[in-house]
Amino acid sequence: MSRRRRAEVRQLQPDLVYQDVLVSAMINRLMQDGKKNLASRIFYGACRLIQERTGQEPLKVFREAYENIKPRVEVRSRRVGGSTYQVPVEFDKNPRRQQSLTLRWMVNAANSRPERTAIERLAGEIMDAAEGRGGAMKKKDDVERMAEANRAYAHYRW
Repeated sequence: MSRRRRAEVRQLQPDLVYQDVLVSAMINRLMQDGKKNLASRIFYGACRLIQERTGQEPLKVFREAYENIKPRVEVRSRRVGGSTYQVPVEFDKNPRRQQSLTLRWMVNAANSRPERTAIERLAGEIMDAAEGRGGAMKKKDDVERMAEANRAYAHYRW
């Protein structure tokens, strides 16, 4: 099998319940050791818990959390003349990286929460992020603050 070129990115199939590609990406990010069935049970269980606790449509809450966590800029290391600079870069060229970072931060923040089950941790993180707080929001704020602090090196952008 030949290697894929950068332009030939594989498209995800929408999930079975919500018919949404973003939900499918989230389930794939939750998956460990190829156990997709378990990952989807965790996500849909978290959706049921969100429905019970908030009374809102879980997909709407998830999308709101996703939009709140999604970063506008990131910093990338750039080596110039023996020095390494943290250069702020916007996501104009690669929105898939933006999605990847958002989902990664959401899953990592959920995993580091103190709740007992994975369903409760994920539901709690999604609800917190939808309200603008939680571990994933803190990570986003840290990254954007670092980009703002290193704005002086933006001319090293490539």
